[in-house]
Amino acid sequence: MSAPRVSYARVRNRVERLLSGLSEPPVDVEALAASLGAEIRVFKLERDVSGVLYRDRDRKVIVVNAAHSAARRRFTIAHELGHLLLHPGEPVHVDQGARINLRDGVSATAEEVDEVEANAFAASLLMPAAWLRRDVSESGVDVEDSTEIRRLADRYGVSTQAMLVRLASLGAA
Repeated sequence: MSAPRVSYARVRNRVERLLSGLSEPPVDVEALAASLGAEIRVFKLERDVSGVLYRDRDRKVIVVNAAHSAARRRFTIAHELGHLLLHPGEPVHVDQGARINLRDGVSATAEEVDEVEANAFAASLLMPAAWLRRDVSESGVDVEDSTEIRRLADRYGVSTQAMLVRLASLGAA
């Protein structure tokens, strides 16, 4: 029996449906969460815990770590929305650490397919490929210039590291 595989097409389709009618960053992840019936709560959590997704029949709650930066909290919310929309049936999900890369040593083994998909979902939601390609081509962003990357990251409400990873995954860096 083969190992489960990441479904990037499923991730893309879900994100495209969510972003329908939107065309400019930053994506309001809190409004999207509310539209999906999810409450956002900000609490001080253990340092290595980025977020928690709680759901039952009547309630969906995304908890994010108050100690993390605003950009990291946005990514965590988007990541937990990915779990909410892509991975039904798990009543409580706790994410430790904030992985913004689409692949790492652990996720590359495909043992944590749900985490890879949630990261891909978050990156696609916060930095939609079409929007990013448009912004890079229209403004002629030099991906070697840290000031321009920072400005682009600020426009999308993400960290510089998340922006660099996303640009690389799109072949723009």
